[in-house]
Amino acid sequence: MKRLAVILSGLLLALPAAAADYVALPGGSFSSVLPADGKVAPARIAPFRLRTEPVTNAEFLAFTRKHPAWRRDRVAALFADAGYLAHWAGDDALGTAISPSQPVTRVSWFAAEAYCESEQARLPTWYEWEYAAAADSQRADARSDPAWRERVLIWYSRPSTAPLPEIGGAADVHGVRDLNGVVWEWVDDFNALLVGSDSRDQDGADKFKFCGAGALNMQEKENYATLMRVAMLSSLKASNTTTNLGFRCAKSD
Repeated sequence: MKRLAVILSGLLLALPAAAADYVALPGGSFSSVLPADGKVAPARIAPFRLRTEPVTNAEFLAFTRKHPAWRRDRVAALFADAGYLAHWAGDDALGTAISPSQPVTRVSWFAAEAYCESEQARLPTWYEWEYAAAADSQRADARSDPAWRERVLIWYSRPSTAPLPEIGGAADVHGVRDLNGVVWEWVDDFNALLVGSDSRDQDGADKFKFCGAGALNMQEKENYATLMRVAMLSSLKASNTTTNLGFRCAKSD
């Protein structure tokens, strides 16, 4: 049976990839945890389209086969650390322990951005991601609901060693799935969230403003899960990879 599963998995991955689904989000004025003026001003978000689900292992494997420079054994050290795709069984194979339908993780910002470009897309900005992730199945902004916040926070407190679920959760009011409760996600401007410059390899104490005065300027302080994401993303370099960090893509309207 195990051998049959491997054969079937190989056949599945050999099939032509279906075009990714993107849905339109209207944008507008949004009260972010990171005020647009550093004080209280809401963010202004232009209409955009967002991938309905995170990029999966199967999709990223197909990408590396089409763009071999992003294979595990060929990627430049400048663009990915030693953990890049380290959980896969081989340089060009997922193995039986990895589900093709799980979100891909252990990918760097550079690799995620390259994948999105292959779909004529880009990584979402922080404001776009936060805006989309605030929704539930009935409301575009559910953040004022304590029960919603508690459900999200419980997932964020889950040990990072727990196996990732497969994609395909319930859709939110926009038609987007798995923004909360499956995997952390890269955003385009991850390194500019709590720092003053836009260097892809920003180092130093500025990264940790979240731990001091920087956190005091944040709005919606009751949304600790979102603040945790800000702190985590701000601590990364563009070449970093982690076991629970994946991505999805966005397109400007």
